[in-house]
Amino acid sequence: MFYRRFSASFAAVALALTLGSAAFATGVKEIPADKNNKTRAVVSEPLNLAVLLQDDLVSQVGNELDRTAEFIRSLPNGSKVMVAYITSGSLQVRQPFTPDLDKAARSLRVPRANISAAPFNPYVEVIEALRLFKENDKGKNAILLISDGLDTSRGFDSESAAHTLDLERAISKANKSGVAVYAFYAPTVGLTSYNRIAVSYGQSSLDRLANDTGGKAFFQGTTGFVSFDPYFRSLTRTLNEQYARAF
Repeated sequence: MFYRRFSASFAAVALALTLGSAAFATGVKEIPADKNNKTRAVVSEPLNLAVLLQDDLVSQVGNELDRTAEFIRSLPNGSKVMVAYITSGSLQVRQPFTPDLDKAARSLRVPRANISAAPFNPYVEVIEALRLFKENDKGKNAILLISDGLDTSRGFDSESAAHTLDLERAISKANKSGVAVYAFYAPTVGLTSYNRIAVSYGQSSLDRLANDTGGKAFFQGTTGFVSFDPYFRSLTRTLNEQYARAF
């Protein structure tokens, strides 16, 4: 009886040490997440992060801004964040790169959710955002692009999906600048709110942009989205795993 109790206790201690070592190895930290005392993993290493939101995203995206702000505020000391909106013909910078994470989080606003705010594609403004990164900043450089990914500037067909000129230019510029692009898919009030082919094309483009720049794209099928919460959990895990592999 004593032996069984001792073995069980030893196994429990060993398991706890193993889990603790695994968390240390991947650099994962945790912070309180809600009143039920649950925890949420956070990014472990500083980032220079540009958060880009497409301005014609559906109005439901506005409900996810609190979670987006929480992610920004949870970044480690030494991080810098820029917040900008991809709107018709321009990149509207709401907050230039700043180490004041609360200030960056407060600069978020609800997307206009209007066709008049729609760009022909998000990739021209991604290129513009890439020019705003500083070469001498320490830490990993990254873009979080929240967009439907659809490029209709030169037509809308299967041959151009994920291989448009501006997408190719964005990939090339990101790689030259050492910036990884991470993408959250969300539908806009235009084609991707009702056309599944358009959704597929947009997601394919986001996936290519992310994969070819060392980032990752996140989406939940072709029927829209429910919440950014699983996106942010996956993004945090991905960033920490990439850092652990690099070092």
